[in-house]
Amino acid sequence: MTISKTASSNVSSPYTIEKRLQLQHLLSSTQAKEIKQVDGSDVVKGLSQTPKSLPPRYFYDDKGSQLFEQICELPEYYLTRTETAILQKYAGEVASFTGACELVELGSGSSTKTRVLLDAYQELGYPLRYLPIDVSAGILENSAKDLLADYPSLQVNGIVSTYELALENLPAAELPSRAICFIGSTLGNLKPEECERFFSQITSALQVGEYFLLGIDLQKPAHLLNAAYNDSQGVTAAFNLNMLEHLNWKFDGNFDTTQFEHWAFYNESQHQIEMHLKSKRSQSVHLRALDLTVEFEMGETILTEISRKFDINVMQQYLEARRLKPLQVWTDADRWFGLVLCQLQSA
Repeated sequence: MTISKTASSNVSSPYTIEKRLQLQHLLSSTQAKEIKQVDGSDVVKGLSQTPKSLPPRYFYDDKGSQLFEQICELPEYYLTRTETAILQKYAGEVASFTGACELVELGSGSSTKTRVLLDAYQELGYPLRYLPIDVSAGILENSAKDLLADYPSLQVNGIVSTYELALENLPAAELPSRAICFIGSTLGNLKPEECERFFSQITSALQVGEYFLLGIDLQKPAHLLNAAYNDSQGVTAAFNLNMLEHLNWKFDGNFDTTQFEHWAFYNESQHQIEMHLKSKRSQSVHLRALDLTVEFEMGETILTEISRKFDINVMQQYLEARRLKPLQVWTDADRWFGLVLCQLQSA
């Protein structure tokens, strides 16, 4: 299956595109201020503890989202092309399992892989309704308009929000069923206790009989993983360091990114990649909006991300124990990546 493009003569007019696009910002100005304060408290907590850490959410300002899209195109970064190949081969089966179904995507980004699913539903004659959820309003709106131009029958309700708020406030389904899609291996960024909360939110957001499509990166040799997170072009390093620029902007800080370096490695005992920022010298950093001063020793690190790698059989058991019954599992020939379609069961 190939990613289809509507011929230019059939591209919808801007008016039609606007009519088929809804953008929902869940936070009022008061709520946004409260969320910012909460986000600041997690920075204070993370940078005040030993060892230091920062939540991965701070990767994703507009620049960070753009850098991540570049990472997905790198030759060393097998994840995106492997998952895309699985989707291209099996998206028709996904659509056949679910029937007419609106797609809710967490962390939609540029929605590139979503096109493969939309093509599959379109080829089976199903109506197309898509609810992308992303914290980057700019990327969400631009990708939604691109999709609407290429799929004249598509309806998009974009939700600018965190996962948690969006899952709590999903609009009523307009098609017979709904599938929440969490593809791209993002589950691996969550610690075990965070996974528990996340799956509780998923099961609360779905009705019995509705679907959950999950992409997971599988365990594999360390040299493949280390190369994927230390690319030769330095894009992953730029992505990691941009987190500090984001904190500078958000909290009036003075991180000097030339005095930190990207450090990533595979922790084989924990089956996870660990990504850090390492201080090149002893230094002090101030985040004025948080009234926070942080002291760094030379060589001291900030943990910015983990990326857990899963065993496909263990994951199926985990999902079933949480009422998400696996209906089908698809992998590539090398078993580097897995795609699992689940259906919510009654309690």
